[in-house]
Amino acid sequence: MEHLEVPPWIAMQFHHLLQKLGISLSERDAIALTMVLILVVAVSVLFGLYRNRYRIVPTPVQQVLEGYYEFIRGLCVDMIGEERGERYVSVIGTVGLFVLLANLMGLIPGLASPTSNLNVTAGAAIFVFLYYHLEGLRTHGLLGYIRHFMGPVWWLAWLFLPVEIISHLARVLSLSVRLFGNIFGEDTVILILFMFIFPIMAPLPVMVLAIITSFVQALVFVMLSVTYIAGAVAGEEHH
Repeated sequence: MEHLEVPPWIAMQFHHLLQKLGISLSERDAIALTMVLILVVAVSVLFGLYRNRYRIVPTPVQQVLEGYYEFIRGLCVDMIGEERGERYVSVIGTVGLFVLLANLMGLIPGLASPTSNLNVTAGAAIFVFLYYHLEGLRTHGLLGYIRHFMGPVWWLAWLFLPVEIISHLARVLSLSVRLFGNIFGEDTVILILFMFIFPIMAPLPVMVLAIITSFVQALVFVMLSVTYIAGAVAGEEHH
């Protein structure tokens, strides 16, 4: 269905610029990269504007941001623990915000969802994969973290180690493909309805469903990320 997509104008200009610079990207990857850059700049500007504008009586935007912070903080503290959970609020909050806004971008006319590109979702999944392993190494040290993969008794390590390695590698595939499949599917359905059926009313119910799906997929991505971090930094009594 890729041939049905009308590339955003700004993405095509960026694609031509990359070609002039000798950087070879497919049209679809160039669109995804452009959308990611737009998202990063927009969010950076928004947070820069509101960083020093907190009010005793919060504005609607401030209420949304504070509610999101409290939700992420509660999730991290509940799943990782009071002492360690606070450390991961900023990382998990950033990942969750990126995934959510990237999911919703495709509903804005003239834009596309970066998460409908497998390279973007794989990049986010690889970041989470590397991050929780680095946190596990930082918390337990090399030998202590390796013991997490050895099972409850040393003489079964030969069995548990390959199973654990395959399981952890599968997490990258699970995170990336699940998010990509859902967002790509909903964007494709909306595009088909918009182009070939009734361009005004028909896509609206699907767009409402797409908004719900975008939130659900962002929540799933965040909860799995927190779960992986919790498993990596957990002490022996929790493992």
